[in-house]
Amino acid sequence: MLIKVFGAAVQGIDATLITIEVNSSRGCMFYLVGLPDSAVKESQQRIRSALQVNGYRMPSSSITINMAPADIRKEGAAYDLPLAIGILGSAEVIRPDKLEDYLLMGELSLDGSLQPIKGVLPIAIKARELGFKGLIVPRQNAREAAVVNNLSVYGADNIKEVIEFFNDARQLTPTVINTREEFYSRQSESDLDFSDVKGQENVKRALEVAAAGGHNILLIGAPGSGKSMLAKRLPSILPPLSLGESLETTKIHSVAGKLGQEGGLISKRPFRDPHHSISTAAMTGGGNYPQPGEISLAHHGVLFLDELPEFSRNVLEVLRQPLEDRKISISRVKCNVEYPASFTLVASMNPCPCGYYTHPTKACVCSPGQVQKYLNRISGPLLDRIDLQIEVIPVPFEKMSDARPGEPSAVIRQRVIRARQIQEQRYADIKGVYCNAQMNSKLLNLYARPNEQGLTLLKNAMNRLNLSARAYDRILKVSRTIADLEGSETIQPAHLAEAIGYRNLDREDWAG
Repeated sequence: MLIKVFGAAVQGIDATLITIEVNSSRGCMFYLVGLPDSAVKESQQRIRSALQVNGYRMPSSSITINMAPADIRKEGAAYDLPLAIGILGSAEVIRPDKLEDYLLMGELSLDGSLQPIKGVLPIAIKARELGFKGLIVPRQNAREAAVVNNLSVYGADNIKEVIEFFNDARQLTPTVINTREEFYSRQSESDLDFSDVKGQENVKRALEVAAAGGHNILLIGAPGSGKSMLAKRLPSILPPLSLGESLETTKIHSVAGKLGQEGGLISKRPFRDPHHSISTAAMTGGGNYPQPGEISLAHHGVLFLDELPEFSRNVLEVLRQPLEDRKISISRVKCNVEYPASFTLVASMNPCPCGYYTHPTKACVCSPGQVQKYLNRISGPLLDRIDLQIEVIPVPFEKMSDARPGEPSAVIRQRVIRARQIQEQRYADIKGVYCNAQMNSKLLNLYARPNEQGLTLLKNAMNRLNLSARAYDRILKVSRTIADLEGSETIQPAHLAEAIGYRNLDREDWAG
């Protein structure tokens, strides 16, 4: 008897329908075709044990299984459940009339219990798109899939529950969550606040500008000056995620298996801070069967690189293309996947090996050559892609001992949101552009053209600091953001002067 059961394969952050065709005939052989990997081939042993423990028998007939389309690689143990149901359906242990209405995915333990799988959210989106009546997944994944409306999601603990469901001997309860209520109720939660930071008003201002325009920022200063403390509070002033942004971010984390049992939509912007020993593949994504890397997990959020010069040169250089294109394409012999990577880069570093170059009170023991060599670990092209380079000076005792709280993140966030709203209206008709940091040369000419006085100021700065053409564009983008924060339609010389002041590493007096 020929039976068709439906599953899905995840490629990138999207899913593709997999039709599992099971044919049972006379004989005693077992054939599994359709480009399965080793984990899929091993499913026969897991299915046999799971059925035996739960009082069922593996059919003694000859079984041929085809996983179509055959040109897509099927990976992992998530196909155990649809394969088992298909086998039982072909042996007439399960009634076949309901199988075409449901998409099934789940890994089987030897006792028949269902284990959680990766990528359930894009699978649920595909199931709704194709008009399936319901989706059956392990119970640990049910909340993650239930964020997709207009689709019945059933969580099961054991294969016996699924078998009885298809035979109308048991009712499975669909998992229902109020997606919007949960999403909006958790948006304002934050454990870190700018009110905890003493002093550092100029750095707070720079971070506010970075948040308002989606700009990359580098904090450079001595150990203990507060670089990491400030960077970790940046998400608290970023605009809240929209439902569309949240769904895209959640899909990436679902594919990477980072959501956990809580499931649901990600309501706060991601903050990723990988260690400087990270590999290139872990940063950008990859592997034999590519998975999202840190830059994709930081999509719509912040990627914080602490101690920037300590990262491998190769790791830093591969960031150059994603910082411009806001996506990463990973090519392998057998596949080519693309992950989104629109993130705000926040980096911090010491000014020299000992850390005290430019320190107001402690003497630096490094020679000028050592300082320059240390700074040269960061290439010029990468620095050009960082819009704001701000020096962080240690806070004096008088400000550190001040008991008065600083300006809270909620107040700063409101200014950032107003600036972002201006940008959203400005770029409403331009696809792929949502903030000033994403402007191209054409948009710069339209919206960031300074007046004659501003052009003179910018020309002098370009000549004196020997800035590149990319740095010129970055200054215009930052000055446009500063103008938006002030509600100004035009860029004034004061806005340009502040933006030029954020190019600290371009000054001639750095590194002697």
